[in-house]
Amino acid sequence: MQGLILFAHGARDPRWAEPFERVAERVRALRPGQPVSLAFLEFMSPDLPAAGAALAQAGCTRVDVLPLFLGAGGHVRKDLPAQVDALRAAYPAVRWTLRAAAGESPLLVEALARIAVEPAPPAPGAA
Repeated sequence: MQGLILFAHGARDPRWAEPFERVAERVRALRPGQPVSLAFLEFMSPDLPAAGAALAQAGCTRVDVLPLFLGAGGHVRKDLPAQVDALRAAYPAVRWTLRAAAGESPLLVEALARIAVEPAPPAPGAA
């Protein structure tokens, strides 16, 4: 069984996670039956070790980890690979695949460019 972890940074304000929760809901709608977990680096739960453990215990034999980051800074280049390596060591029967940051996808670049050039209402509270 193939699982997916959507990995985001996390924040102290719980509202920050709302767009990521919508992404996870949309993925679940597109892939019914595929276990999908949203995990966070800090401030929010579950963290990556807990999300990975849950998917391994649910019977996933393959798990992709998709960083929902626009760029591949220190967290994506150093912290995240170390956490995925720890999952590999803890659950050797599972094939863990760390994917490139979402911001490196041409699909996301195109979507952001389209948002930038489309007329849109101002943000709430903006002048």
